[in-house]
Amino acid sequence: MSQNKERPKNKEITYGQIKENAEIKTFIQSGNEVLGILGYTDHSRVHAVKVAETAGKILKELGYSGKEIELAKIAGYMHDIGNSVNRHDHAHTGAIMAFQILRELGMDDKDTAVIVSAIGNHDEKTGTAVTPVSAAVILADKTDVRRNRVRNKDLANFDSHDRVNYAAIESRVTINKEKGTVHLDINLDENISSILDYFEIFLQRMLMCRRACELLNAKFKFTANGNKMA
Repeated sequence: MSQNKERPKNKEITYGQIKENAEIKTFIQSGNEVLGILGYTDHSRVHAVKVAETAGKILKELGYSGKEIELAKIAGYMHDIGNSVNRHDHAHTGAIMAFQILRELGMDDKDTAVIVSAIGNHDEKTGTAVTPVSAAVILADKTDVRRNRVRNKDLANFDSHDRVNYAAIESRVTINKEKGTVHLDINLDENISSILDYFEIFLQRMLMCRRACELLNAKFKFTANGNKMA
């Protein structure tokens, strides 16, 4: 009769380990396939890595600890695994999935709690920034607006989200610790989508970014085509 093995505890789990974890890769890929069928933009590992590394960059440049930076990168990479179950309530589903995975890997309970909280609060419909890690993940996720996330190649069949993302020729996030700002600068092709269209679609996300910055004792700045919008 086999005996249950005691799970490892209080292990230092790194972003590098999480990034190469086959189980997590599978859930990200599966979730992206589900969203592709539903007509959503790209949520592949490219998005996961970009969110992870932008979240880490935000906390690093604002002077947060190495521990918080690493946890933000892990949470950012895993934030969308719940899409493998269902888009609806994917943040909460993903948090529960992440809890189980990290628990089995033996991550410290306090670190696990920080990560699952960040994942569970990243969706604008149900969440908000509650820790520096969650704030960084929100900012990194909501500012990932770029043309190559659009999977629909027929402009005539674009929905509003496709148009806004496809119009984003270039976007970048910069952090200024001295001024206490996180700045999203977007170059939009206004023949495809106007700045007003962007605000109509993403206003709730931009407000979420502003609140996330407030938790980080920073201000959210937004520029579109050289025009300061916030």
